[in-house]
Amino acid sequence: MAEDNEKALLVAARNDSAAVRRLLSQGVKVDVRDEDGRTPLLLAVRHSQLEVARVLIEAGADVNAQDKMQDSPLLFAGAEGRLEILRLILKAKPNFKVYNRYGGTALIPACERGHVEVVKELIKAHVDIDHVNRLGWTALLEAIILSDGGPRHQEIVRLLVKAGANVNLADKEGVSPLRHARQRAYAEIMKILEMAGAK
Repeated sequence: MAEDNEKALLVAARNDSAAVRRLLSQGVKVDVRDEDGRTPLLLAVRHSQLEVARVLIEAGADVNAQDKMQDSPLLFAGAEGRLEILRLILKAKPNFKVYNRYGGTALIPACERGHVEVVKELIKAHVDIDHVNRLGWTALLEAIILSDGGPRHQEIVRLLVKAGANVNLADKEGVSPLRHARQRAYAEIMKILEMAGAK
């Protein structure tokens, strides 16, 4: 019976906040996991279920719980640009030293994917702006190397610079953010970096 209820909670987390509430009130543990190690909260984040996420977080769901892919609610919300859910998770004081499978923070993929508002929230929450992932890249480097250099990424570079990102922190090969921007002919990003003292 308990196992059935746990499965029901994992299903309900995808789209049914009333069922989630009912199951939790019946004593189903809030952090049960599916075969991929995903908790109800992570499933709610994956399925963009803001109300379900709210119910689970209020019930004490672990915002740092990682699945087999090393995704946590915060890391997934940041990477996928789930802004409202991210704000909820940030209120629950997540551990910013829980890293994704690339050894990165939520900020790094948010910068790469151009999620401007998410980047603002993570900067405000004091996520380590100069954290280097296993690829040897920072949020600033990914905002250049893996971007199209367009308006969203220009804004993200601006935000990172304003927040005090180290503009001269090079990659593993010693290539600086400015050199990467130059190689890609990202004129606007080059200008932002140069004005911030990049070499």
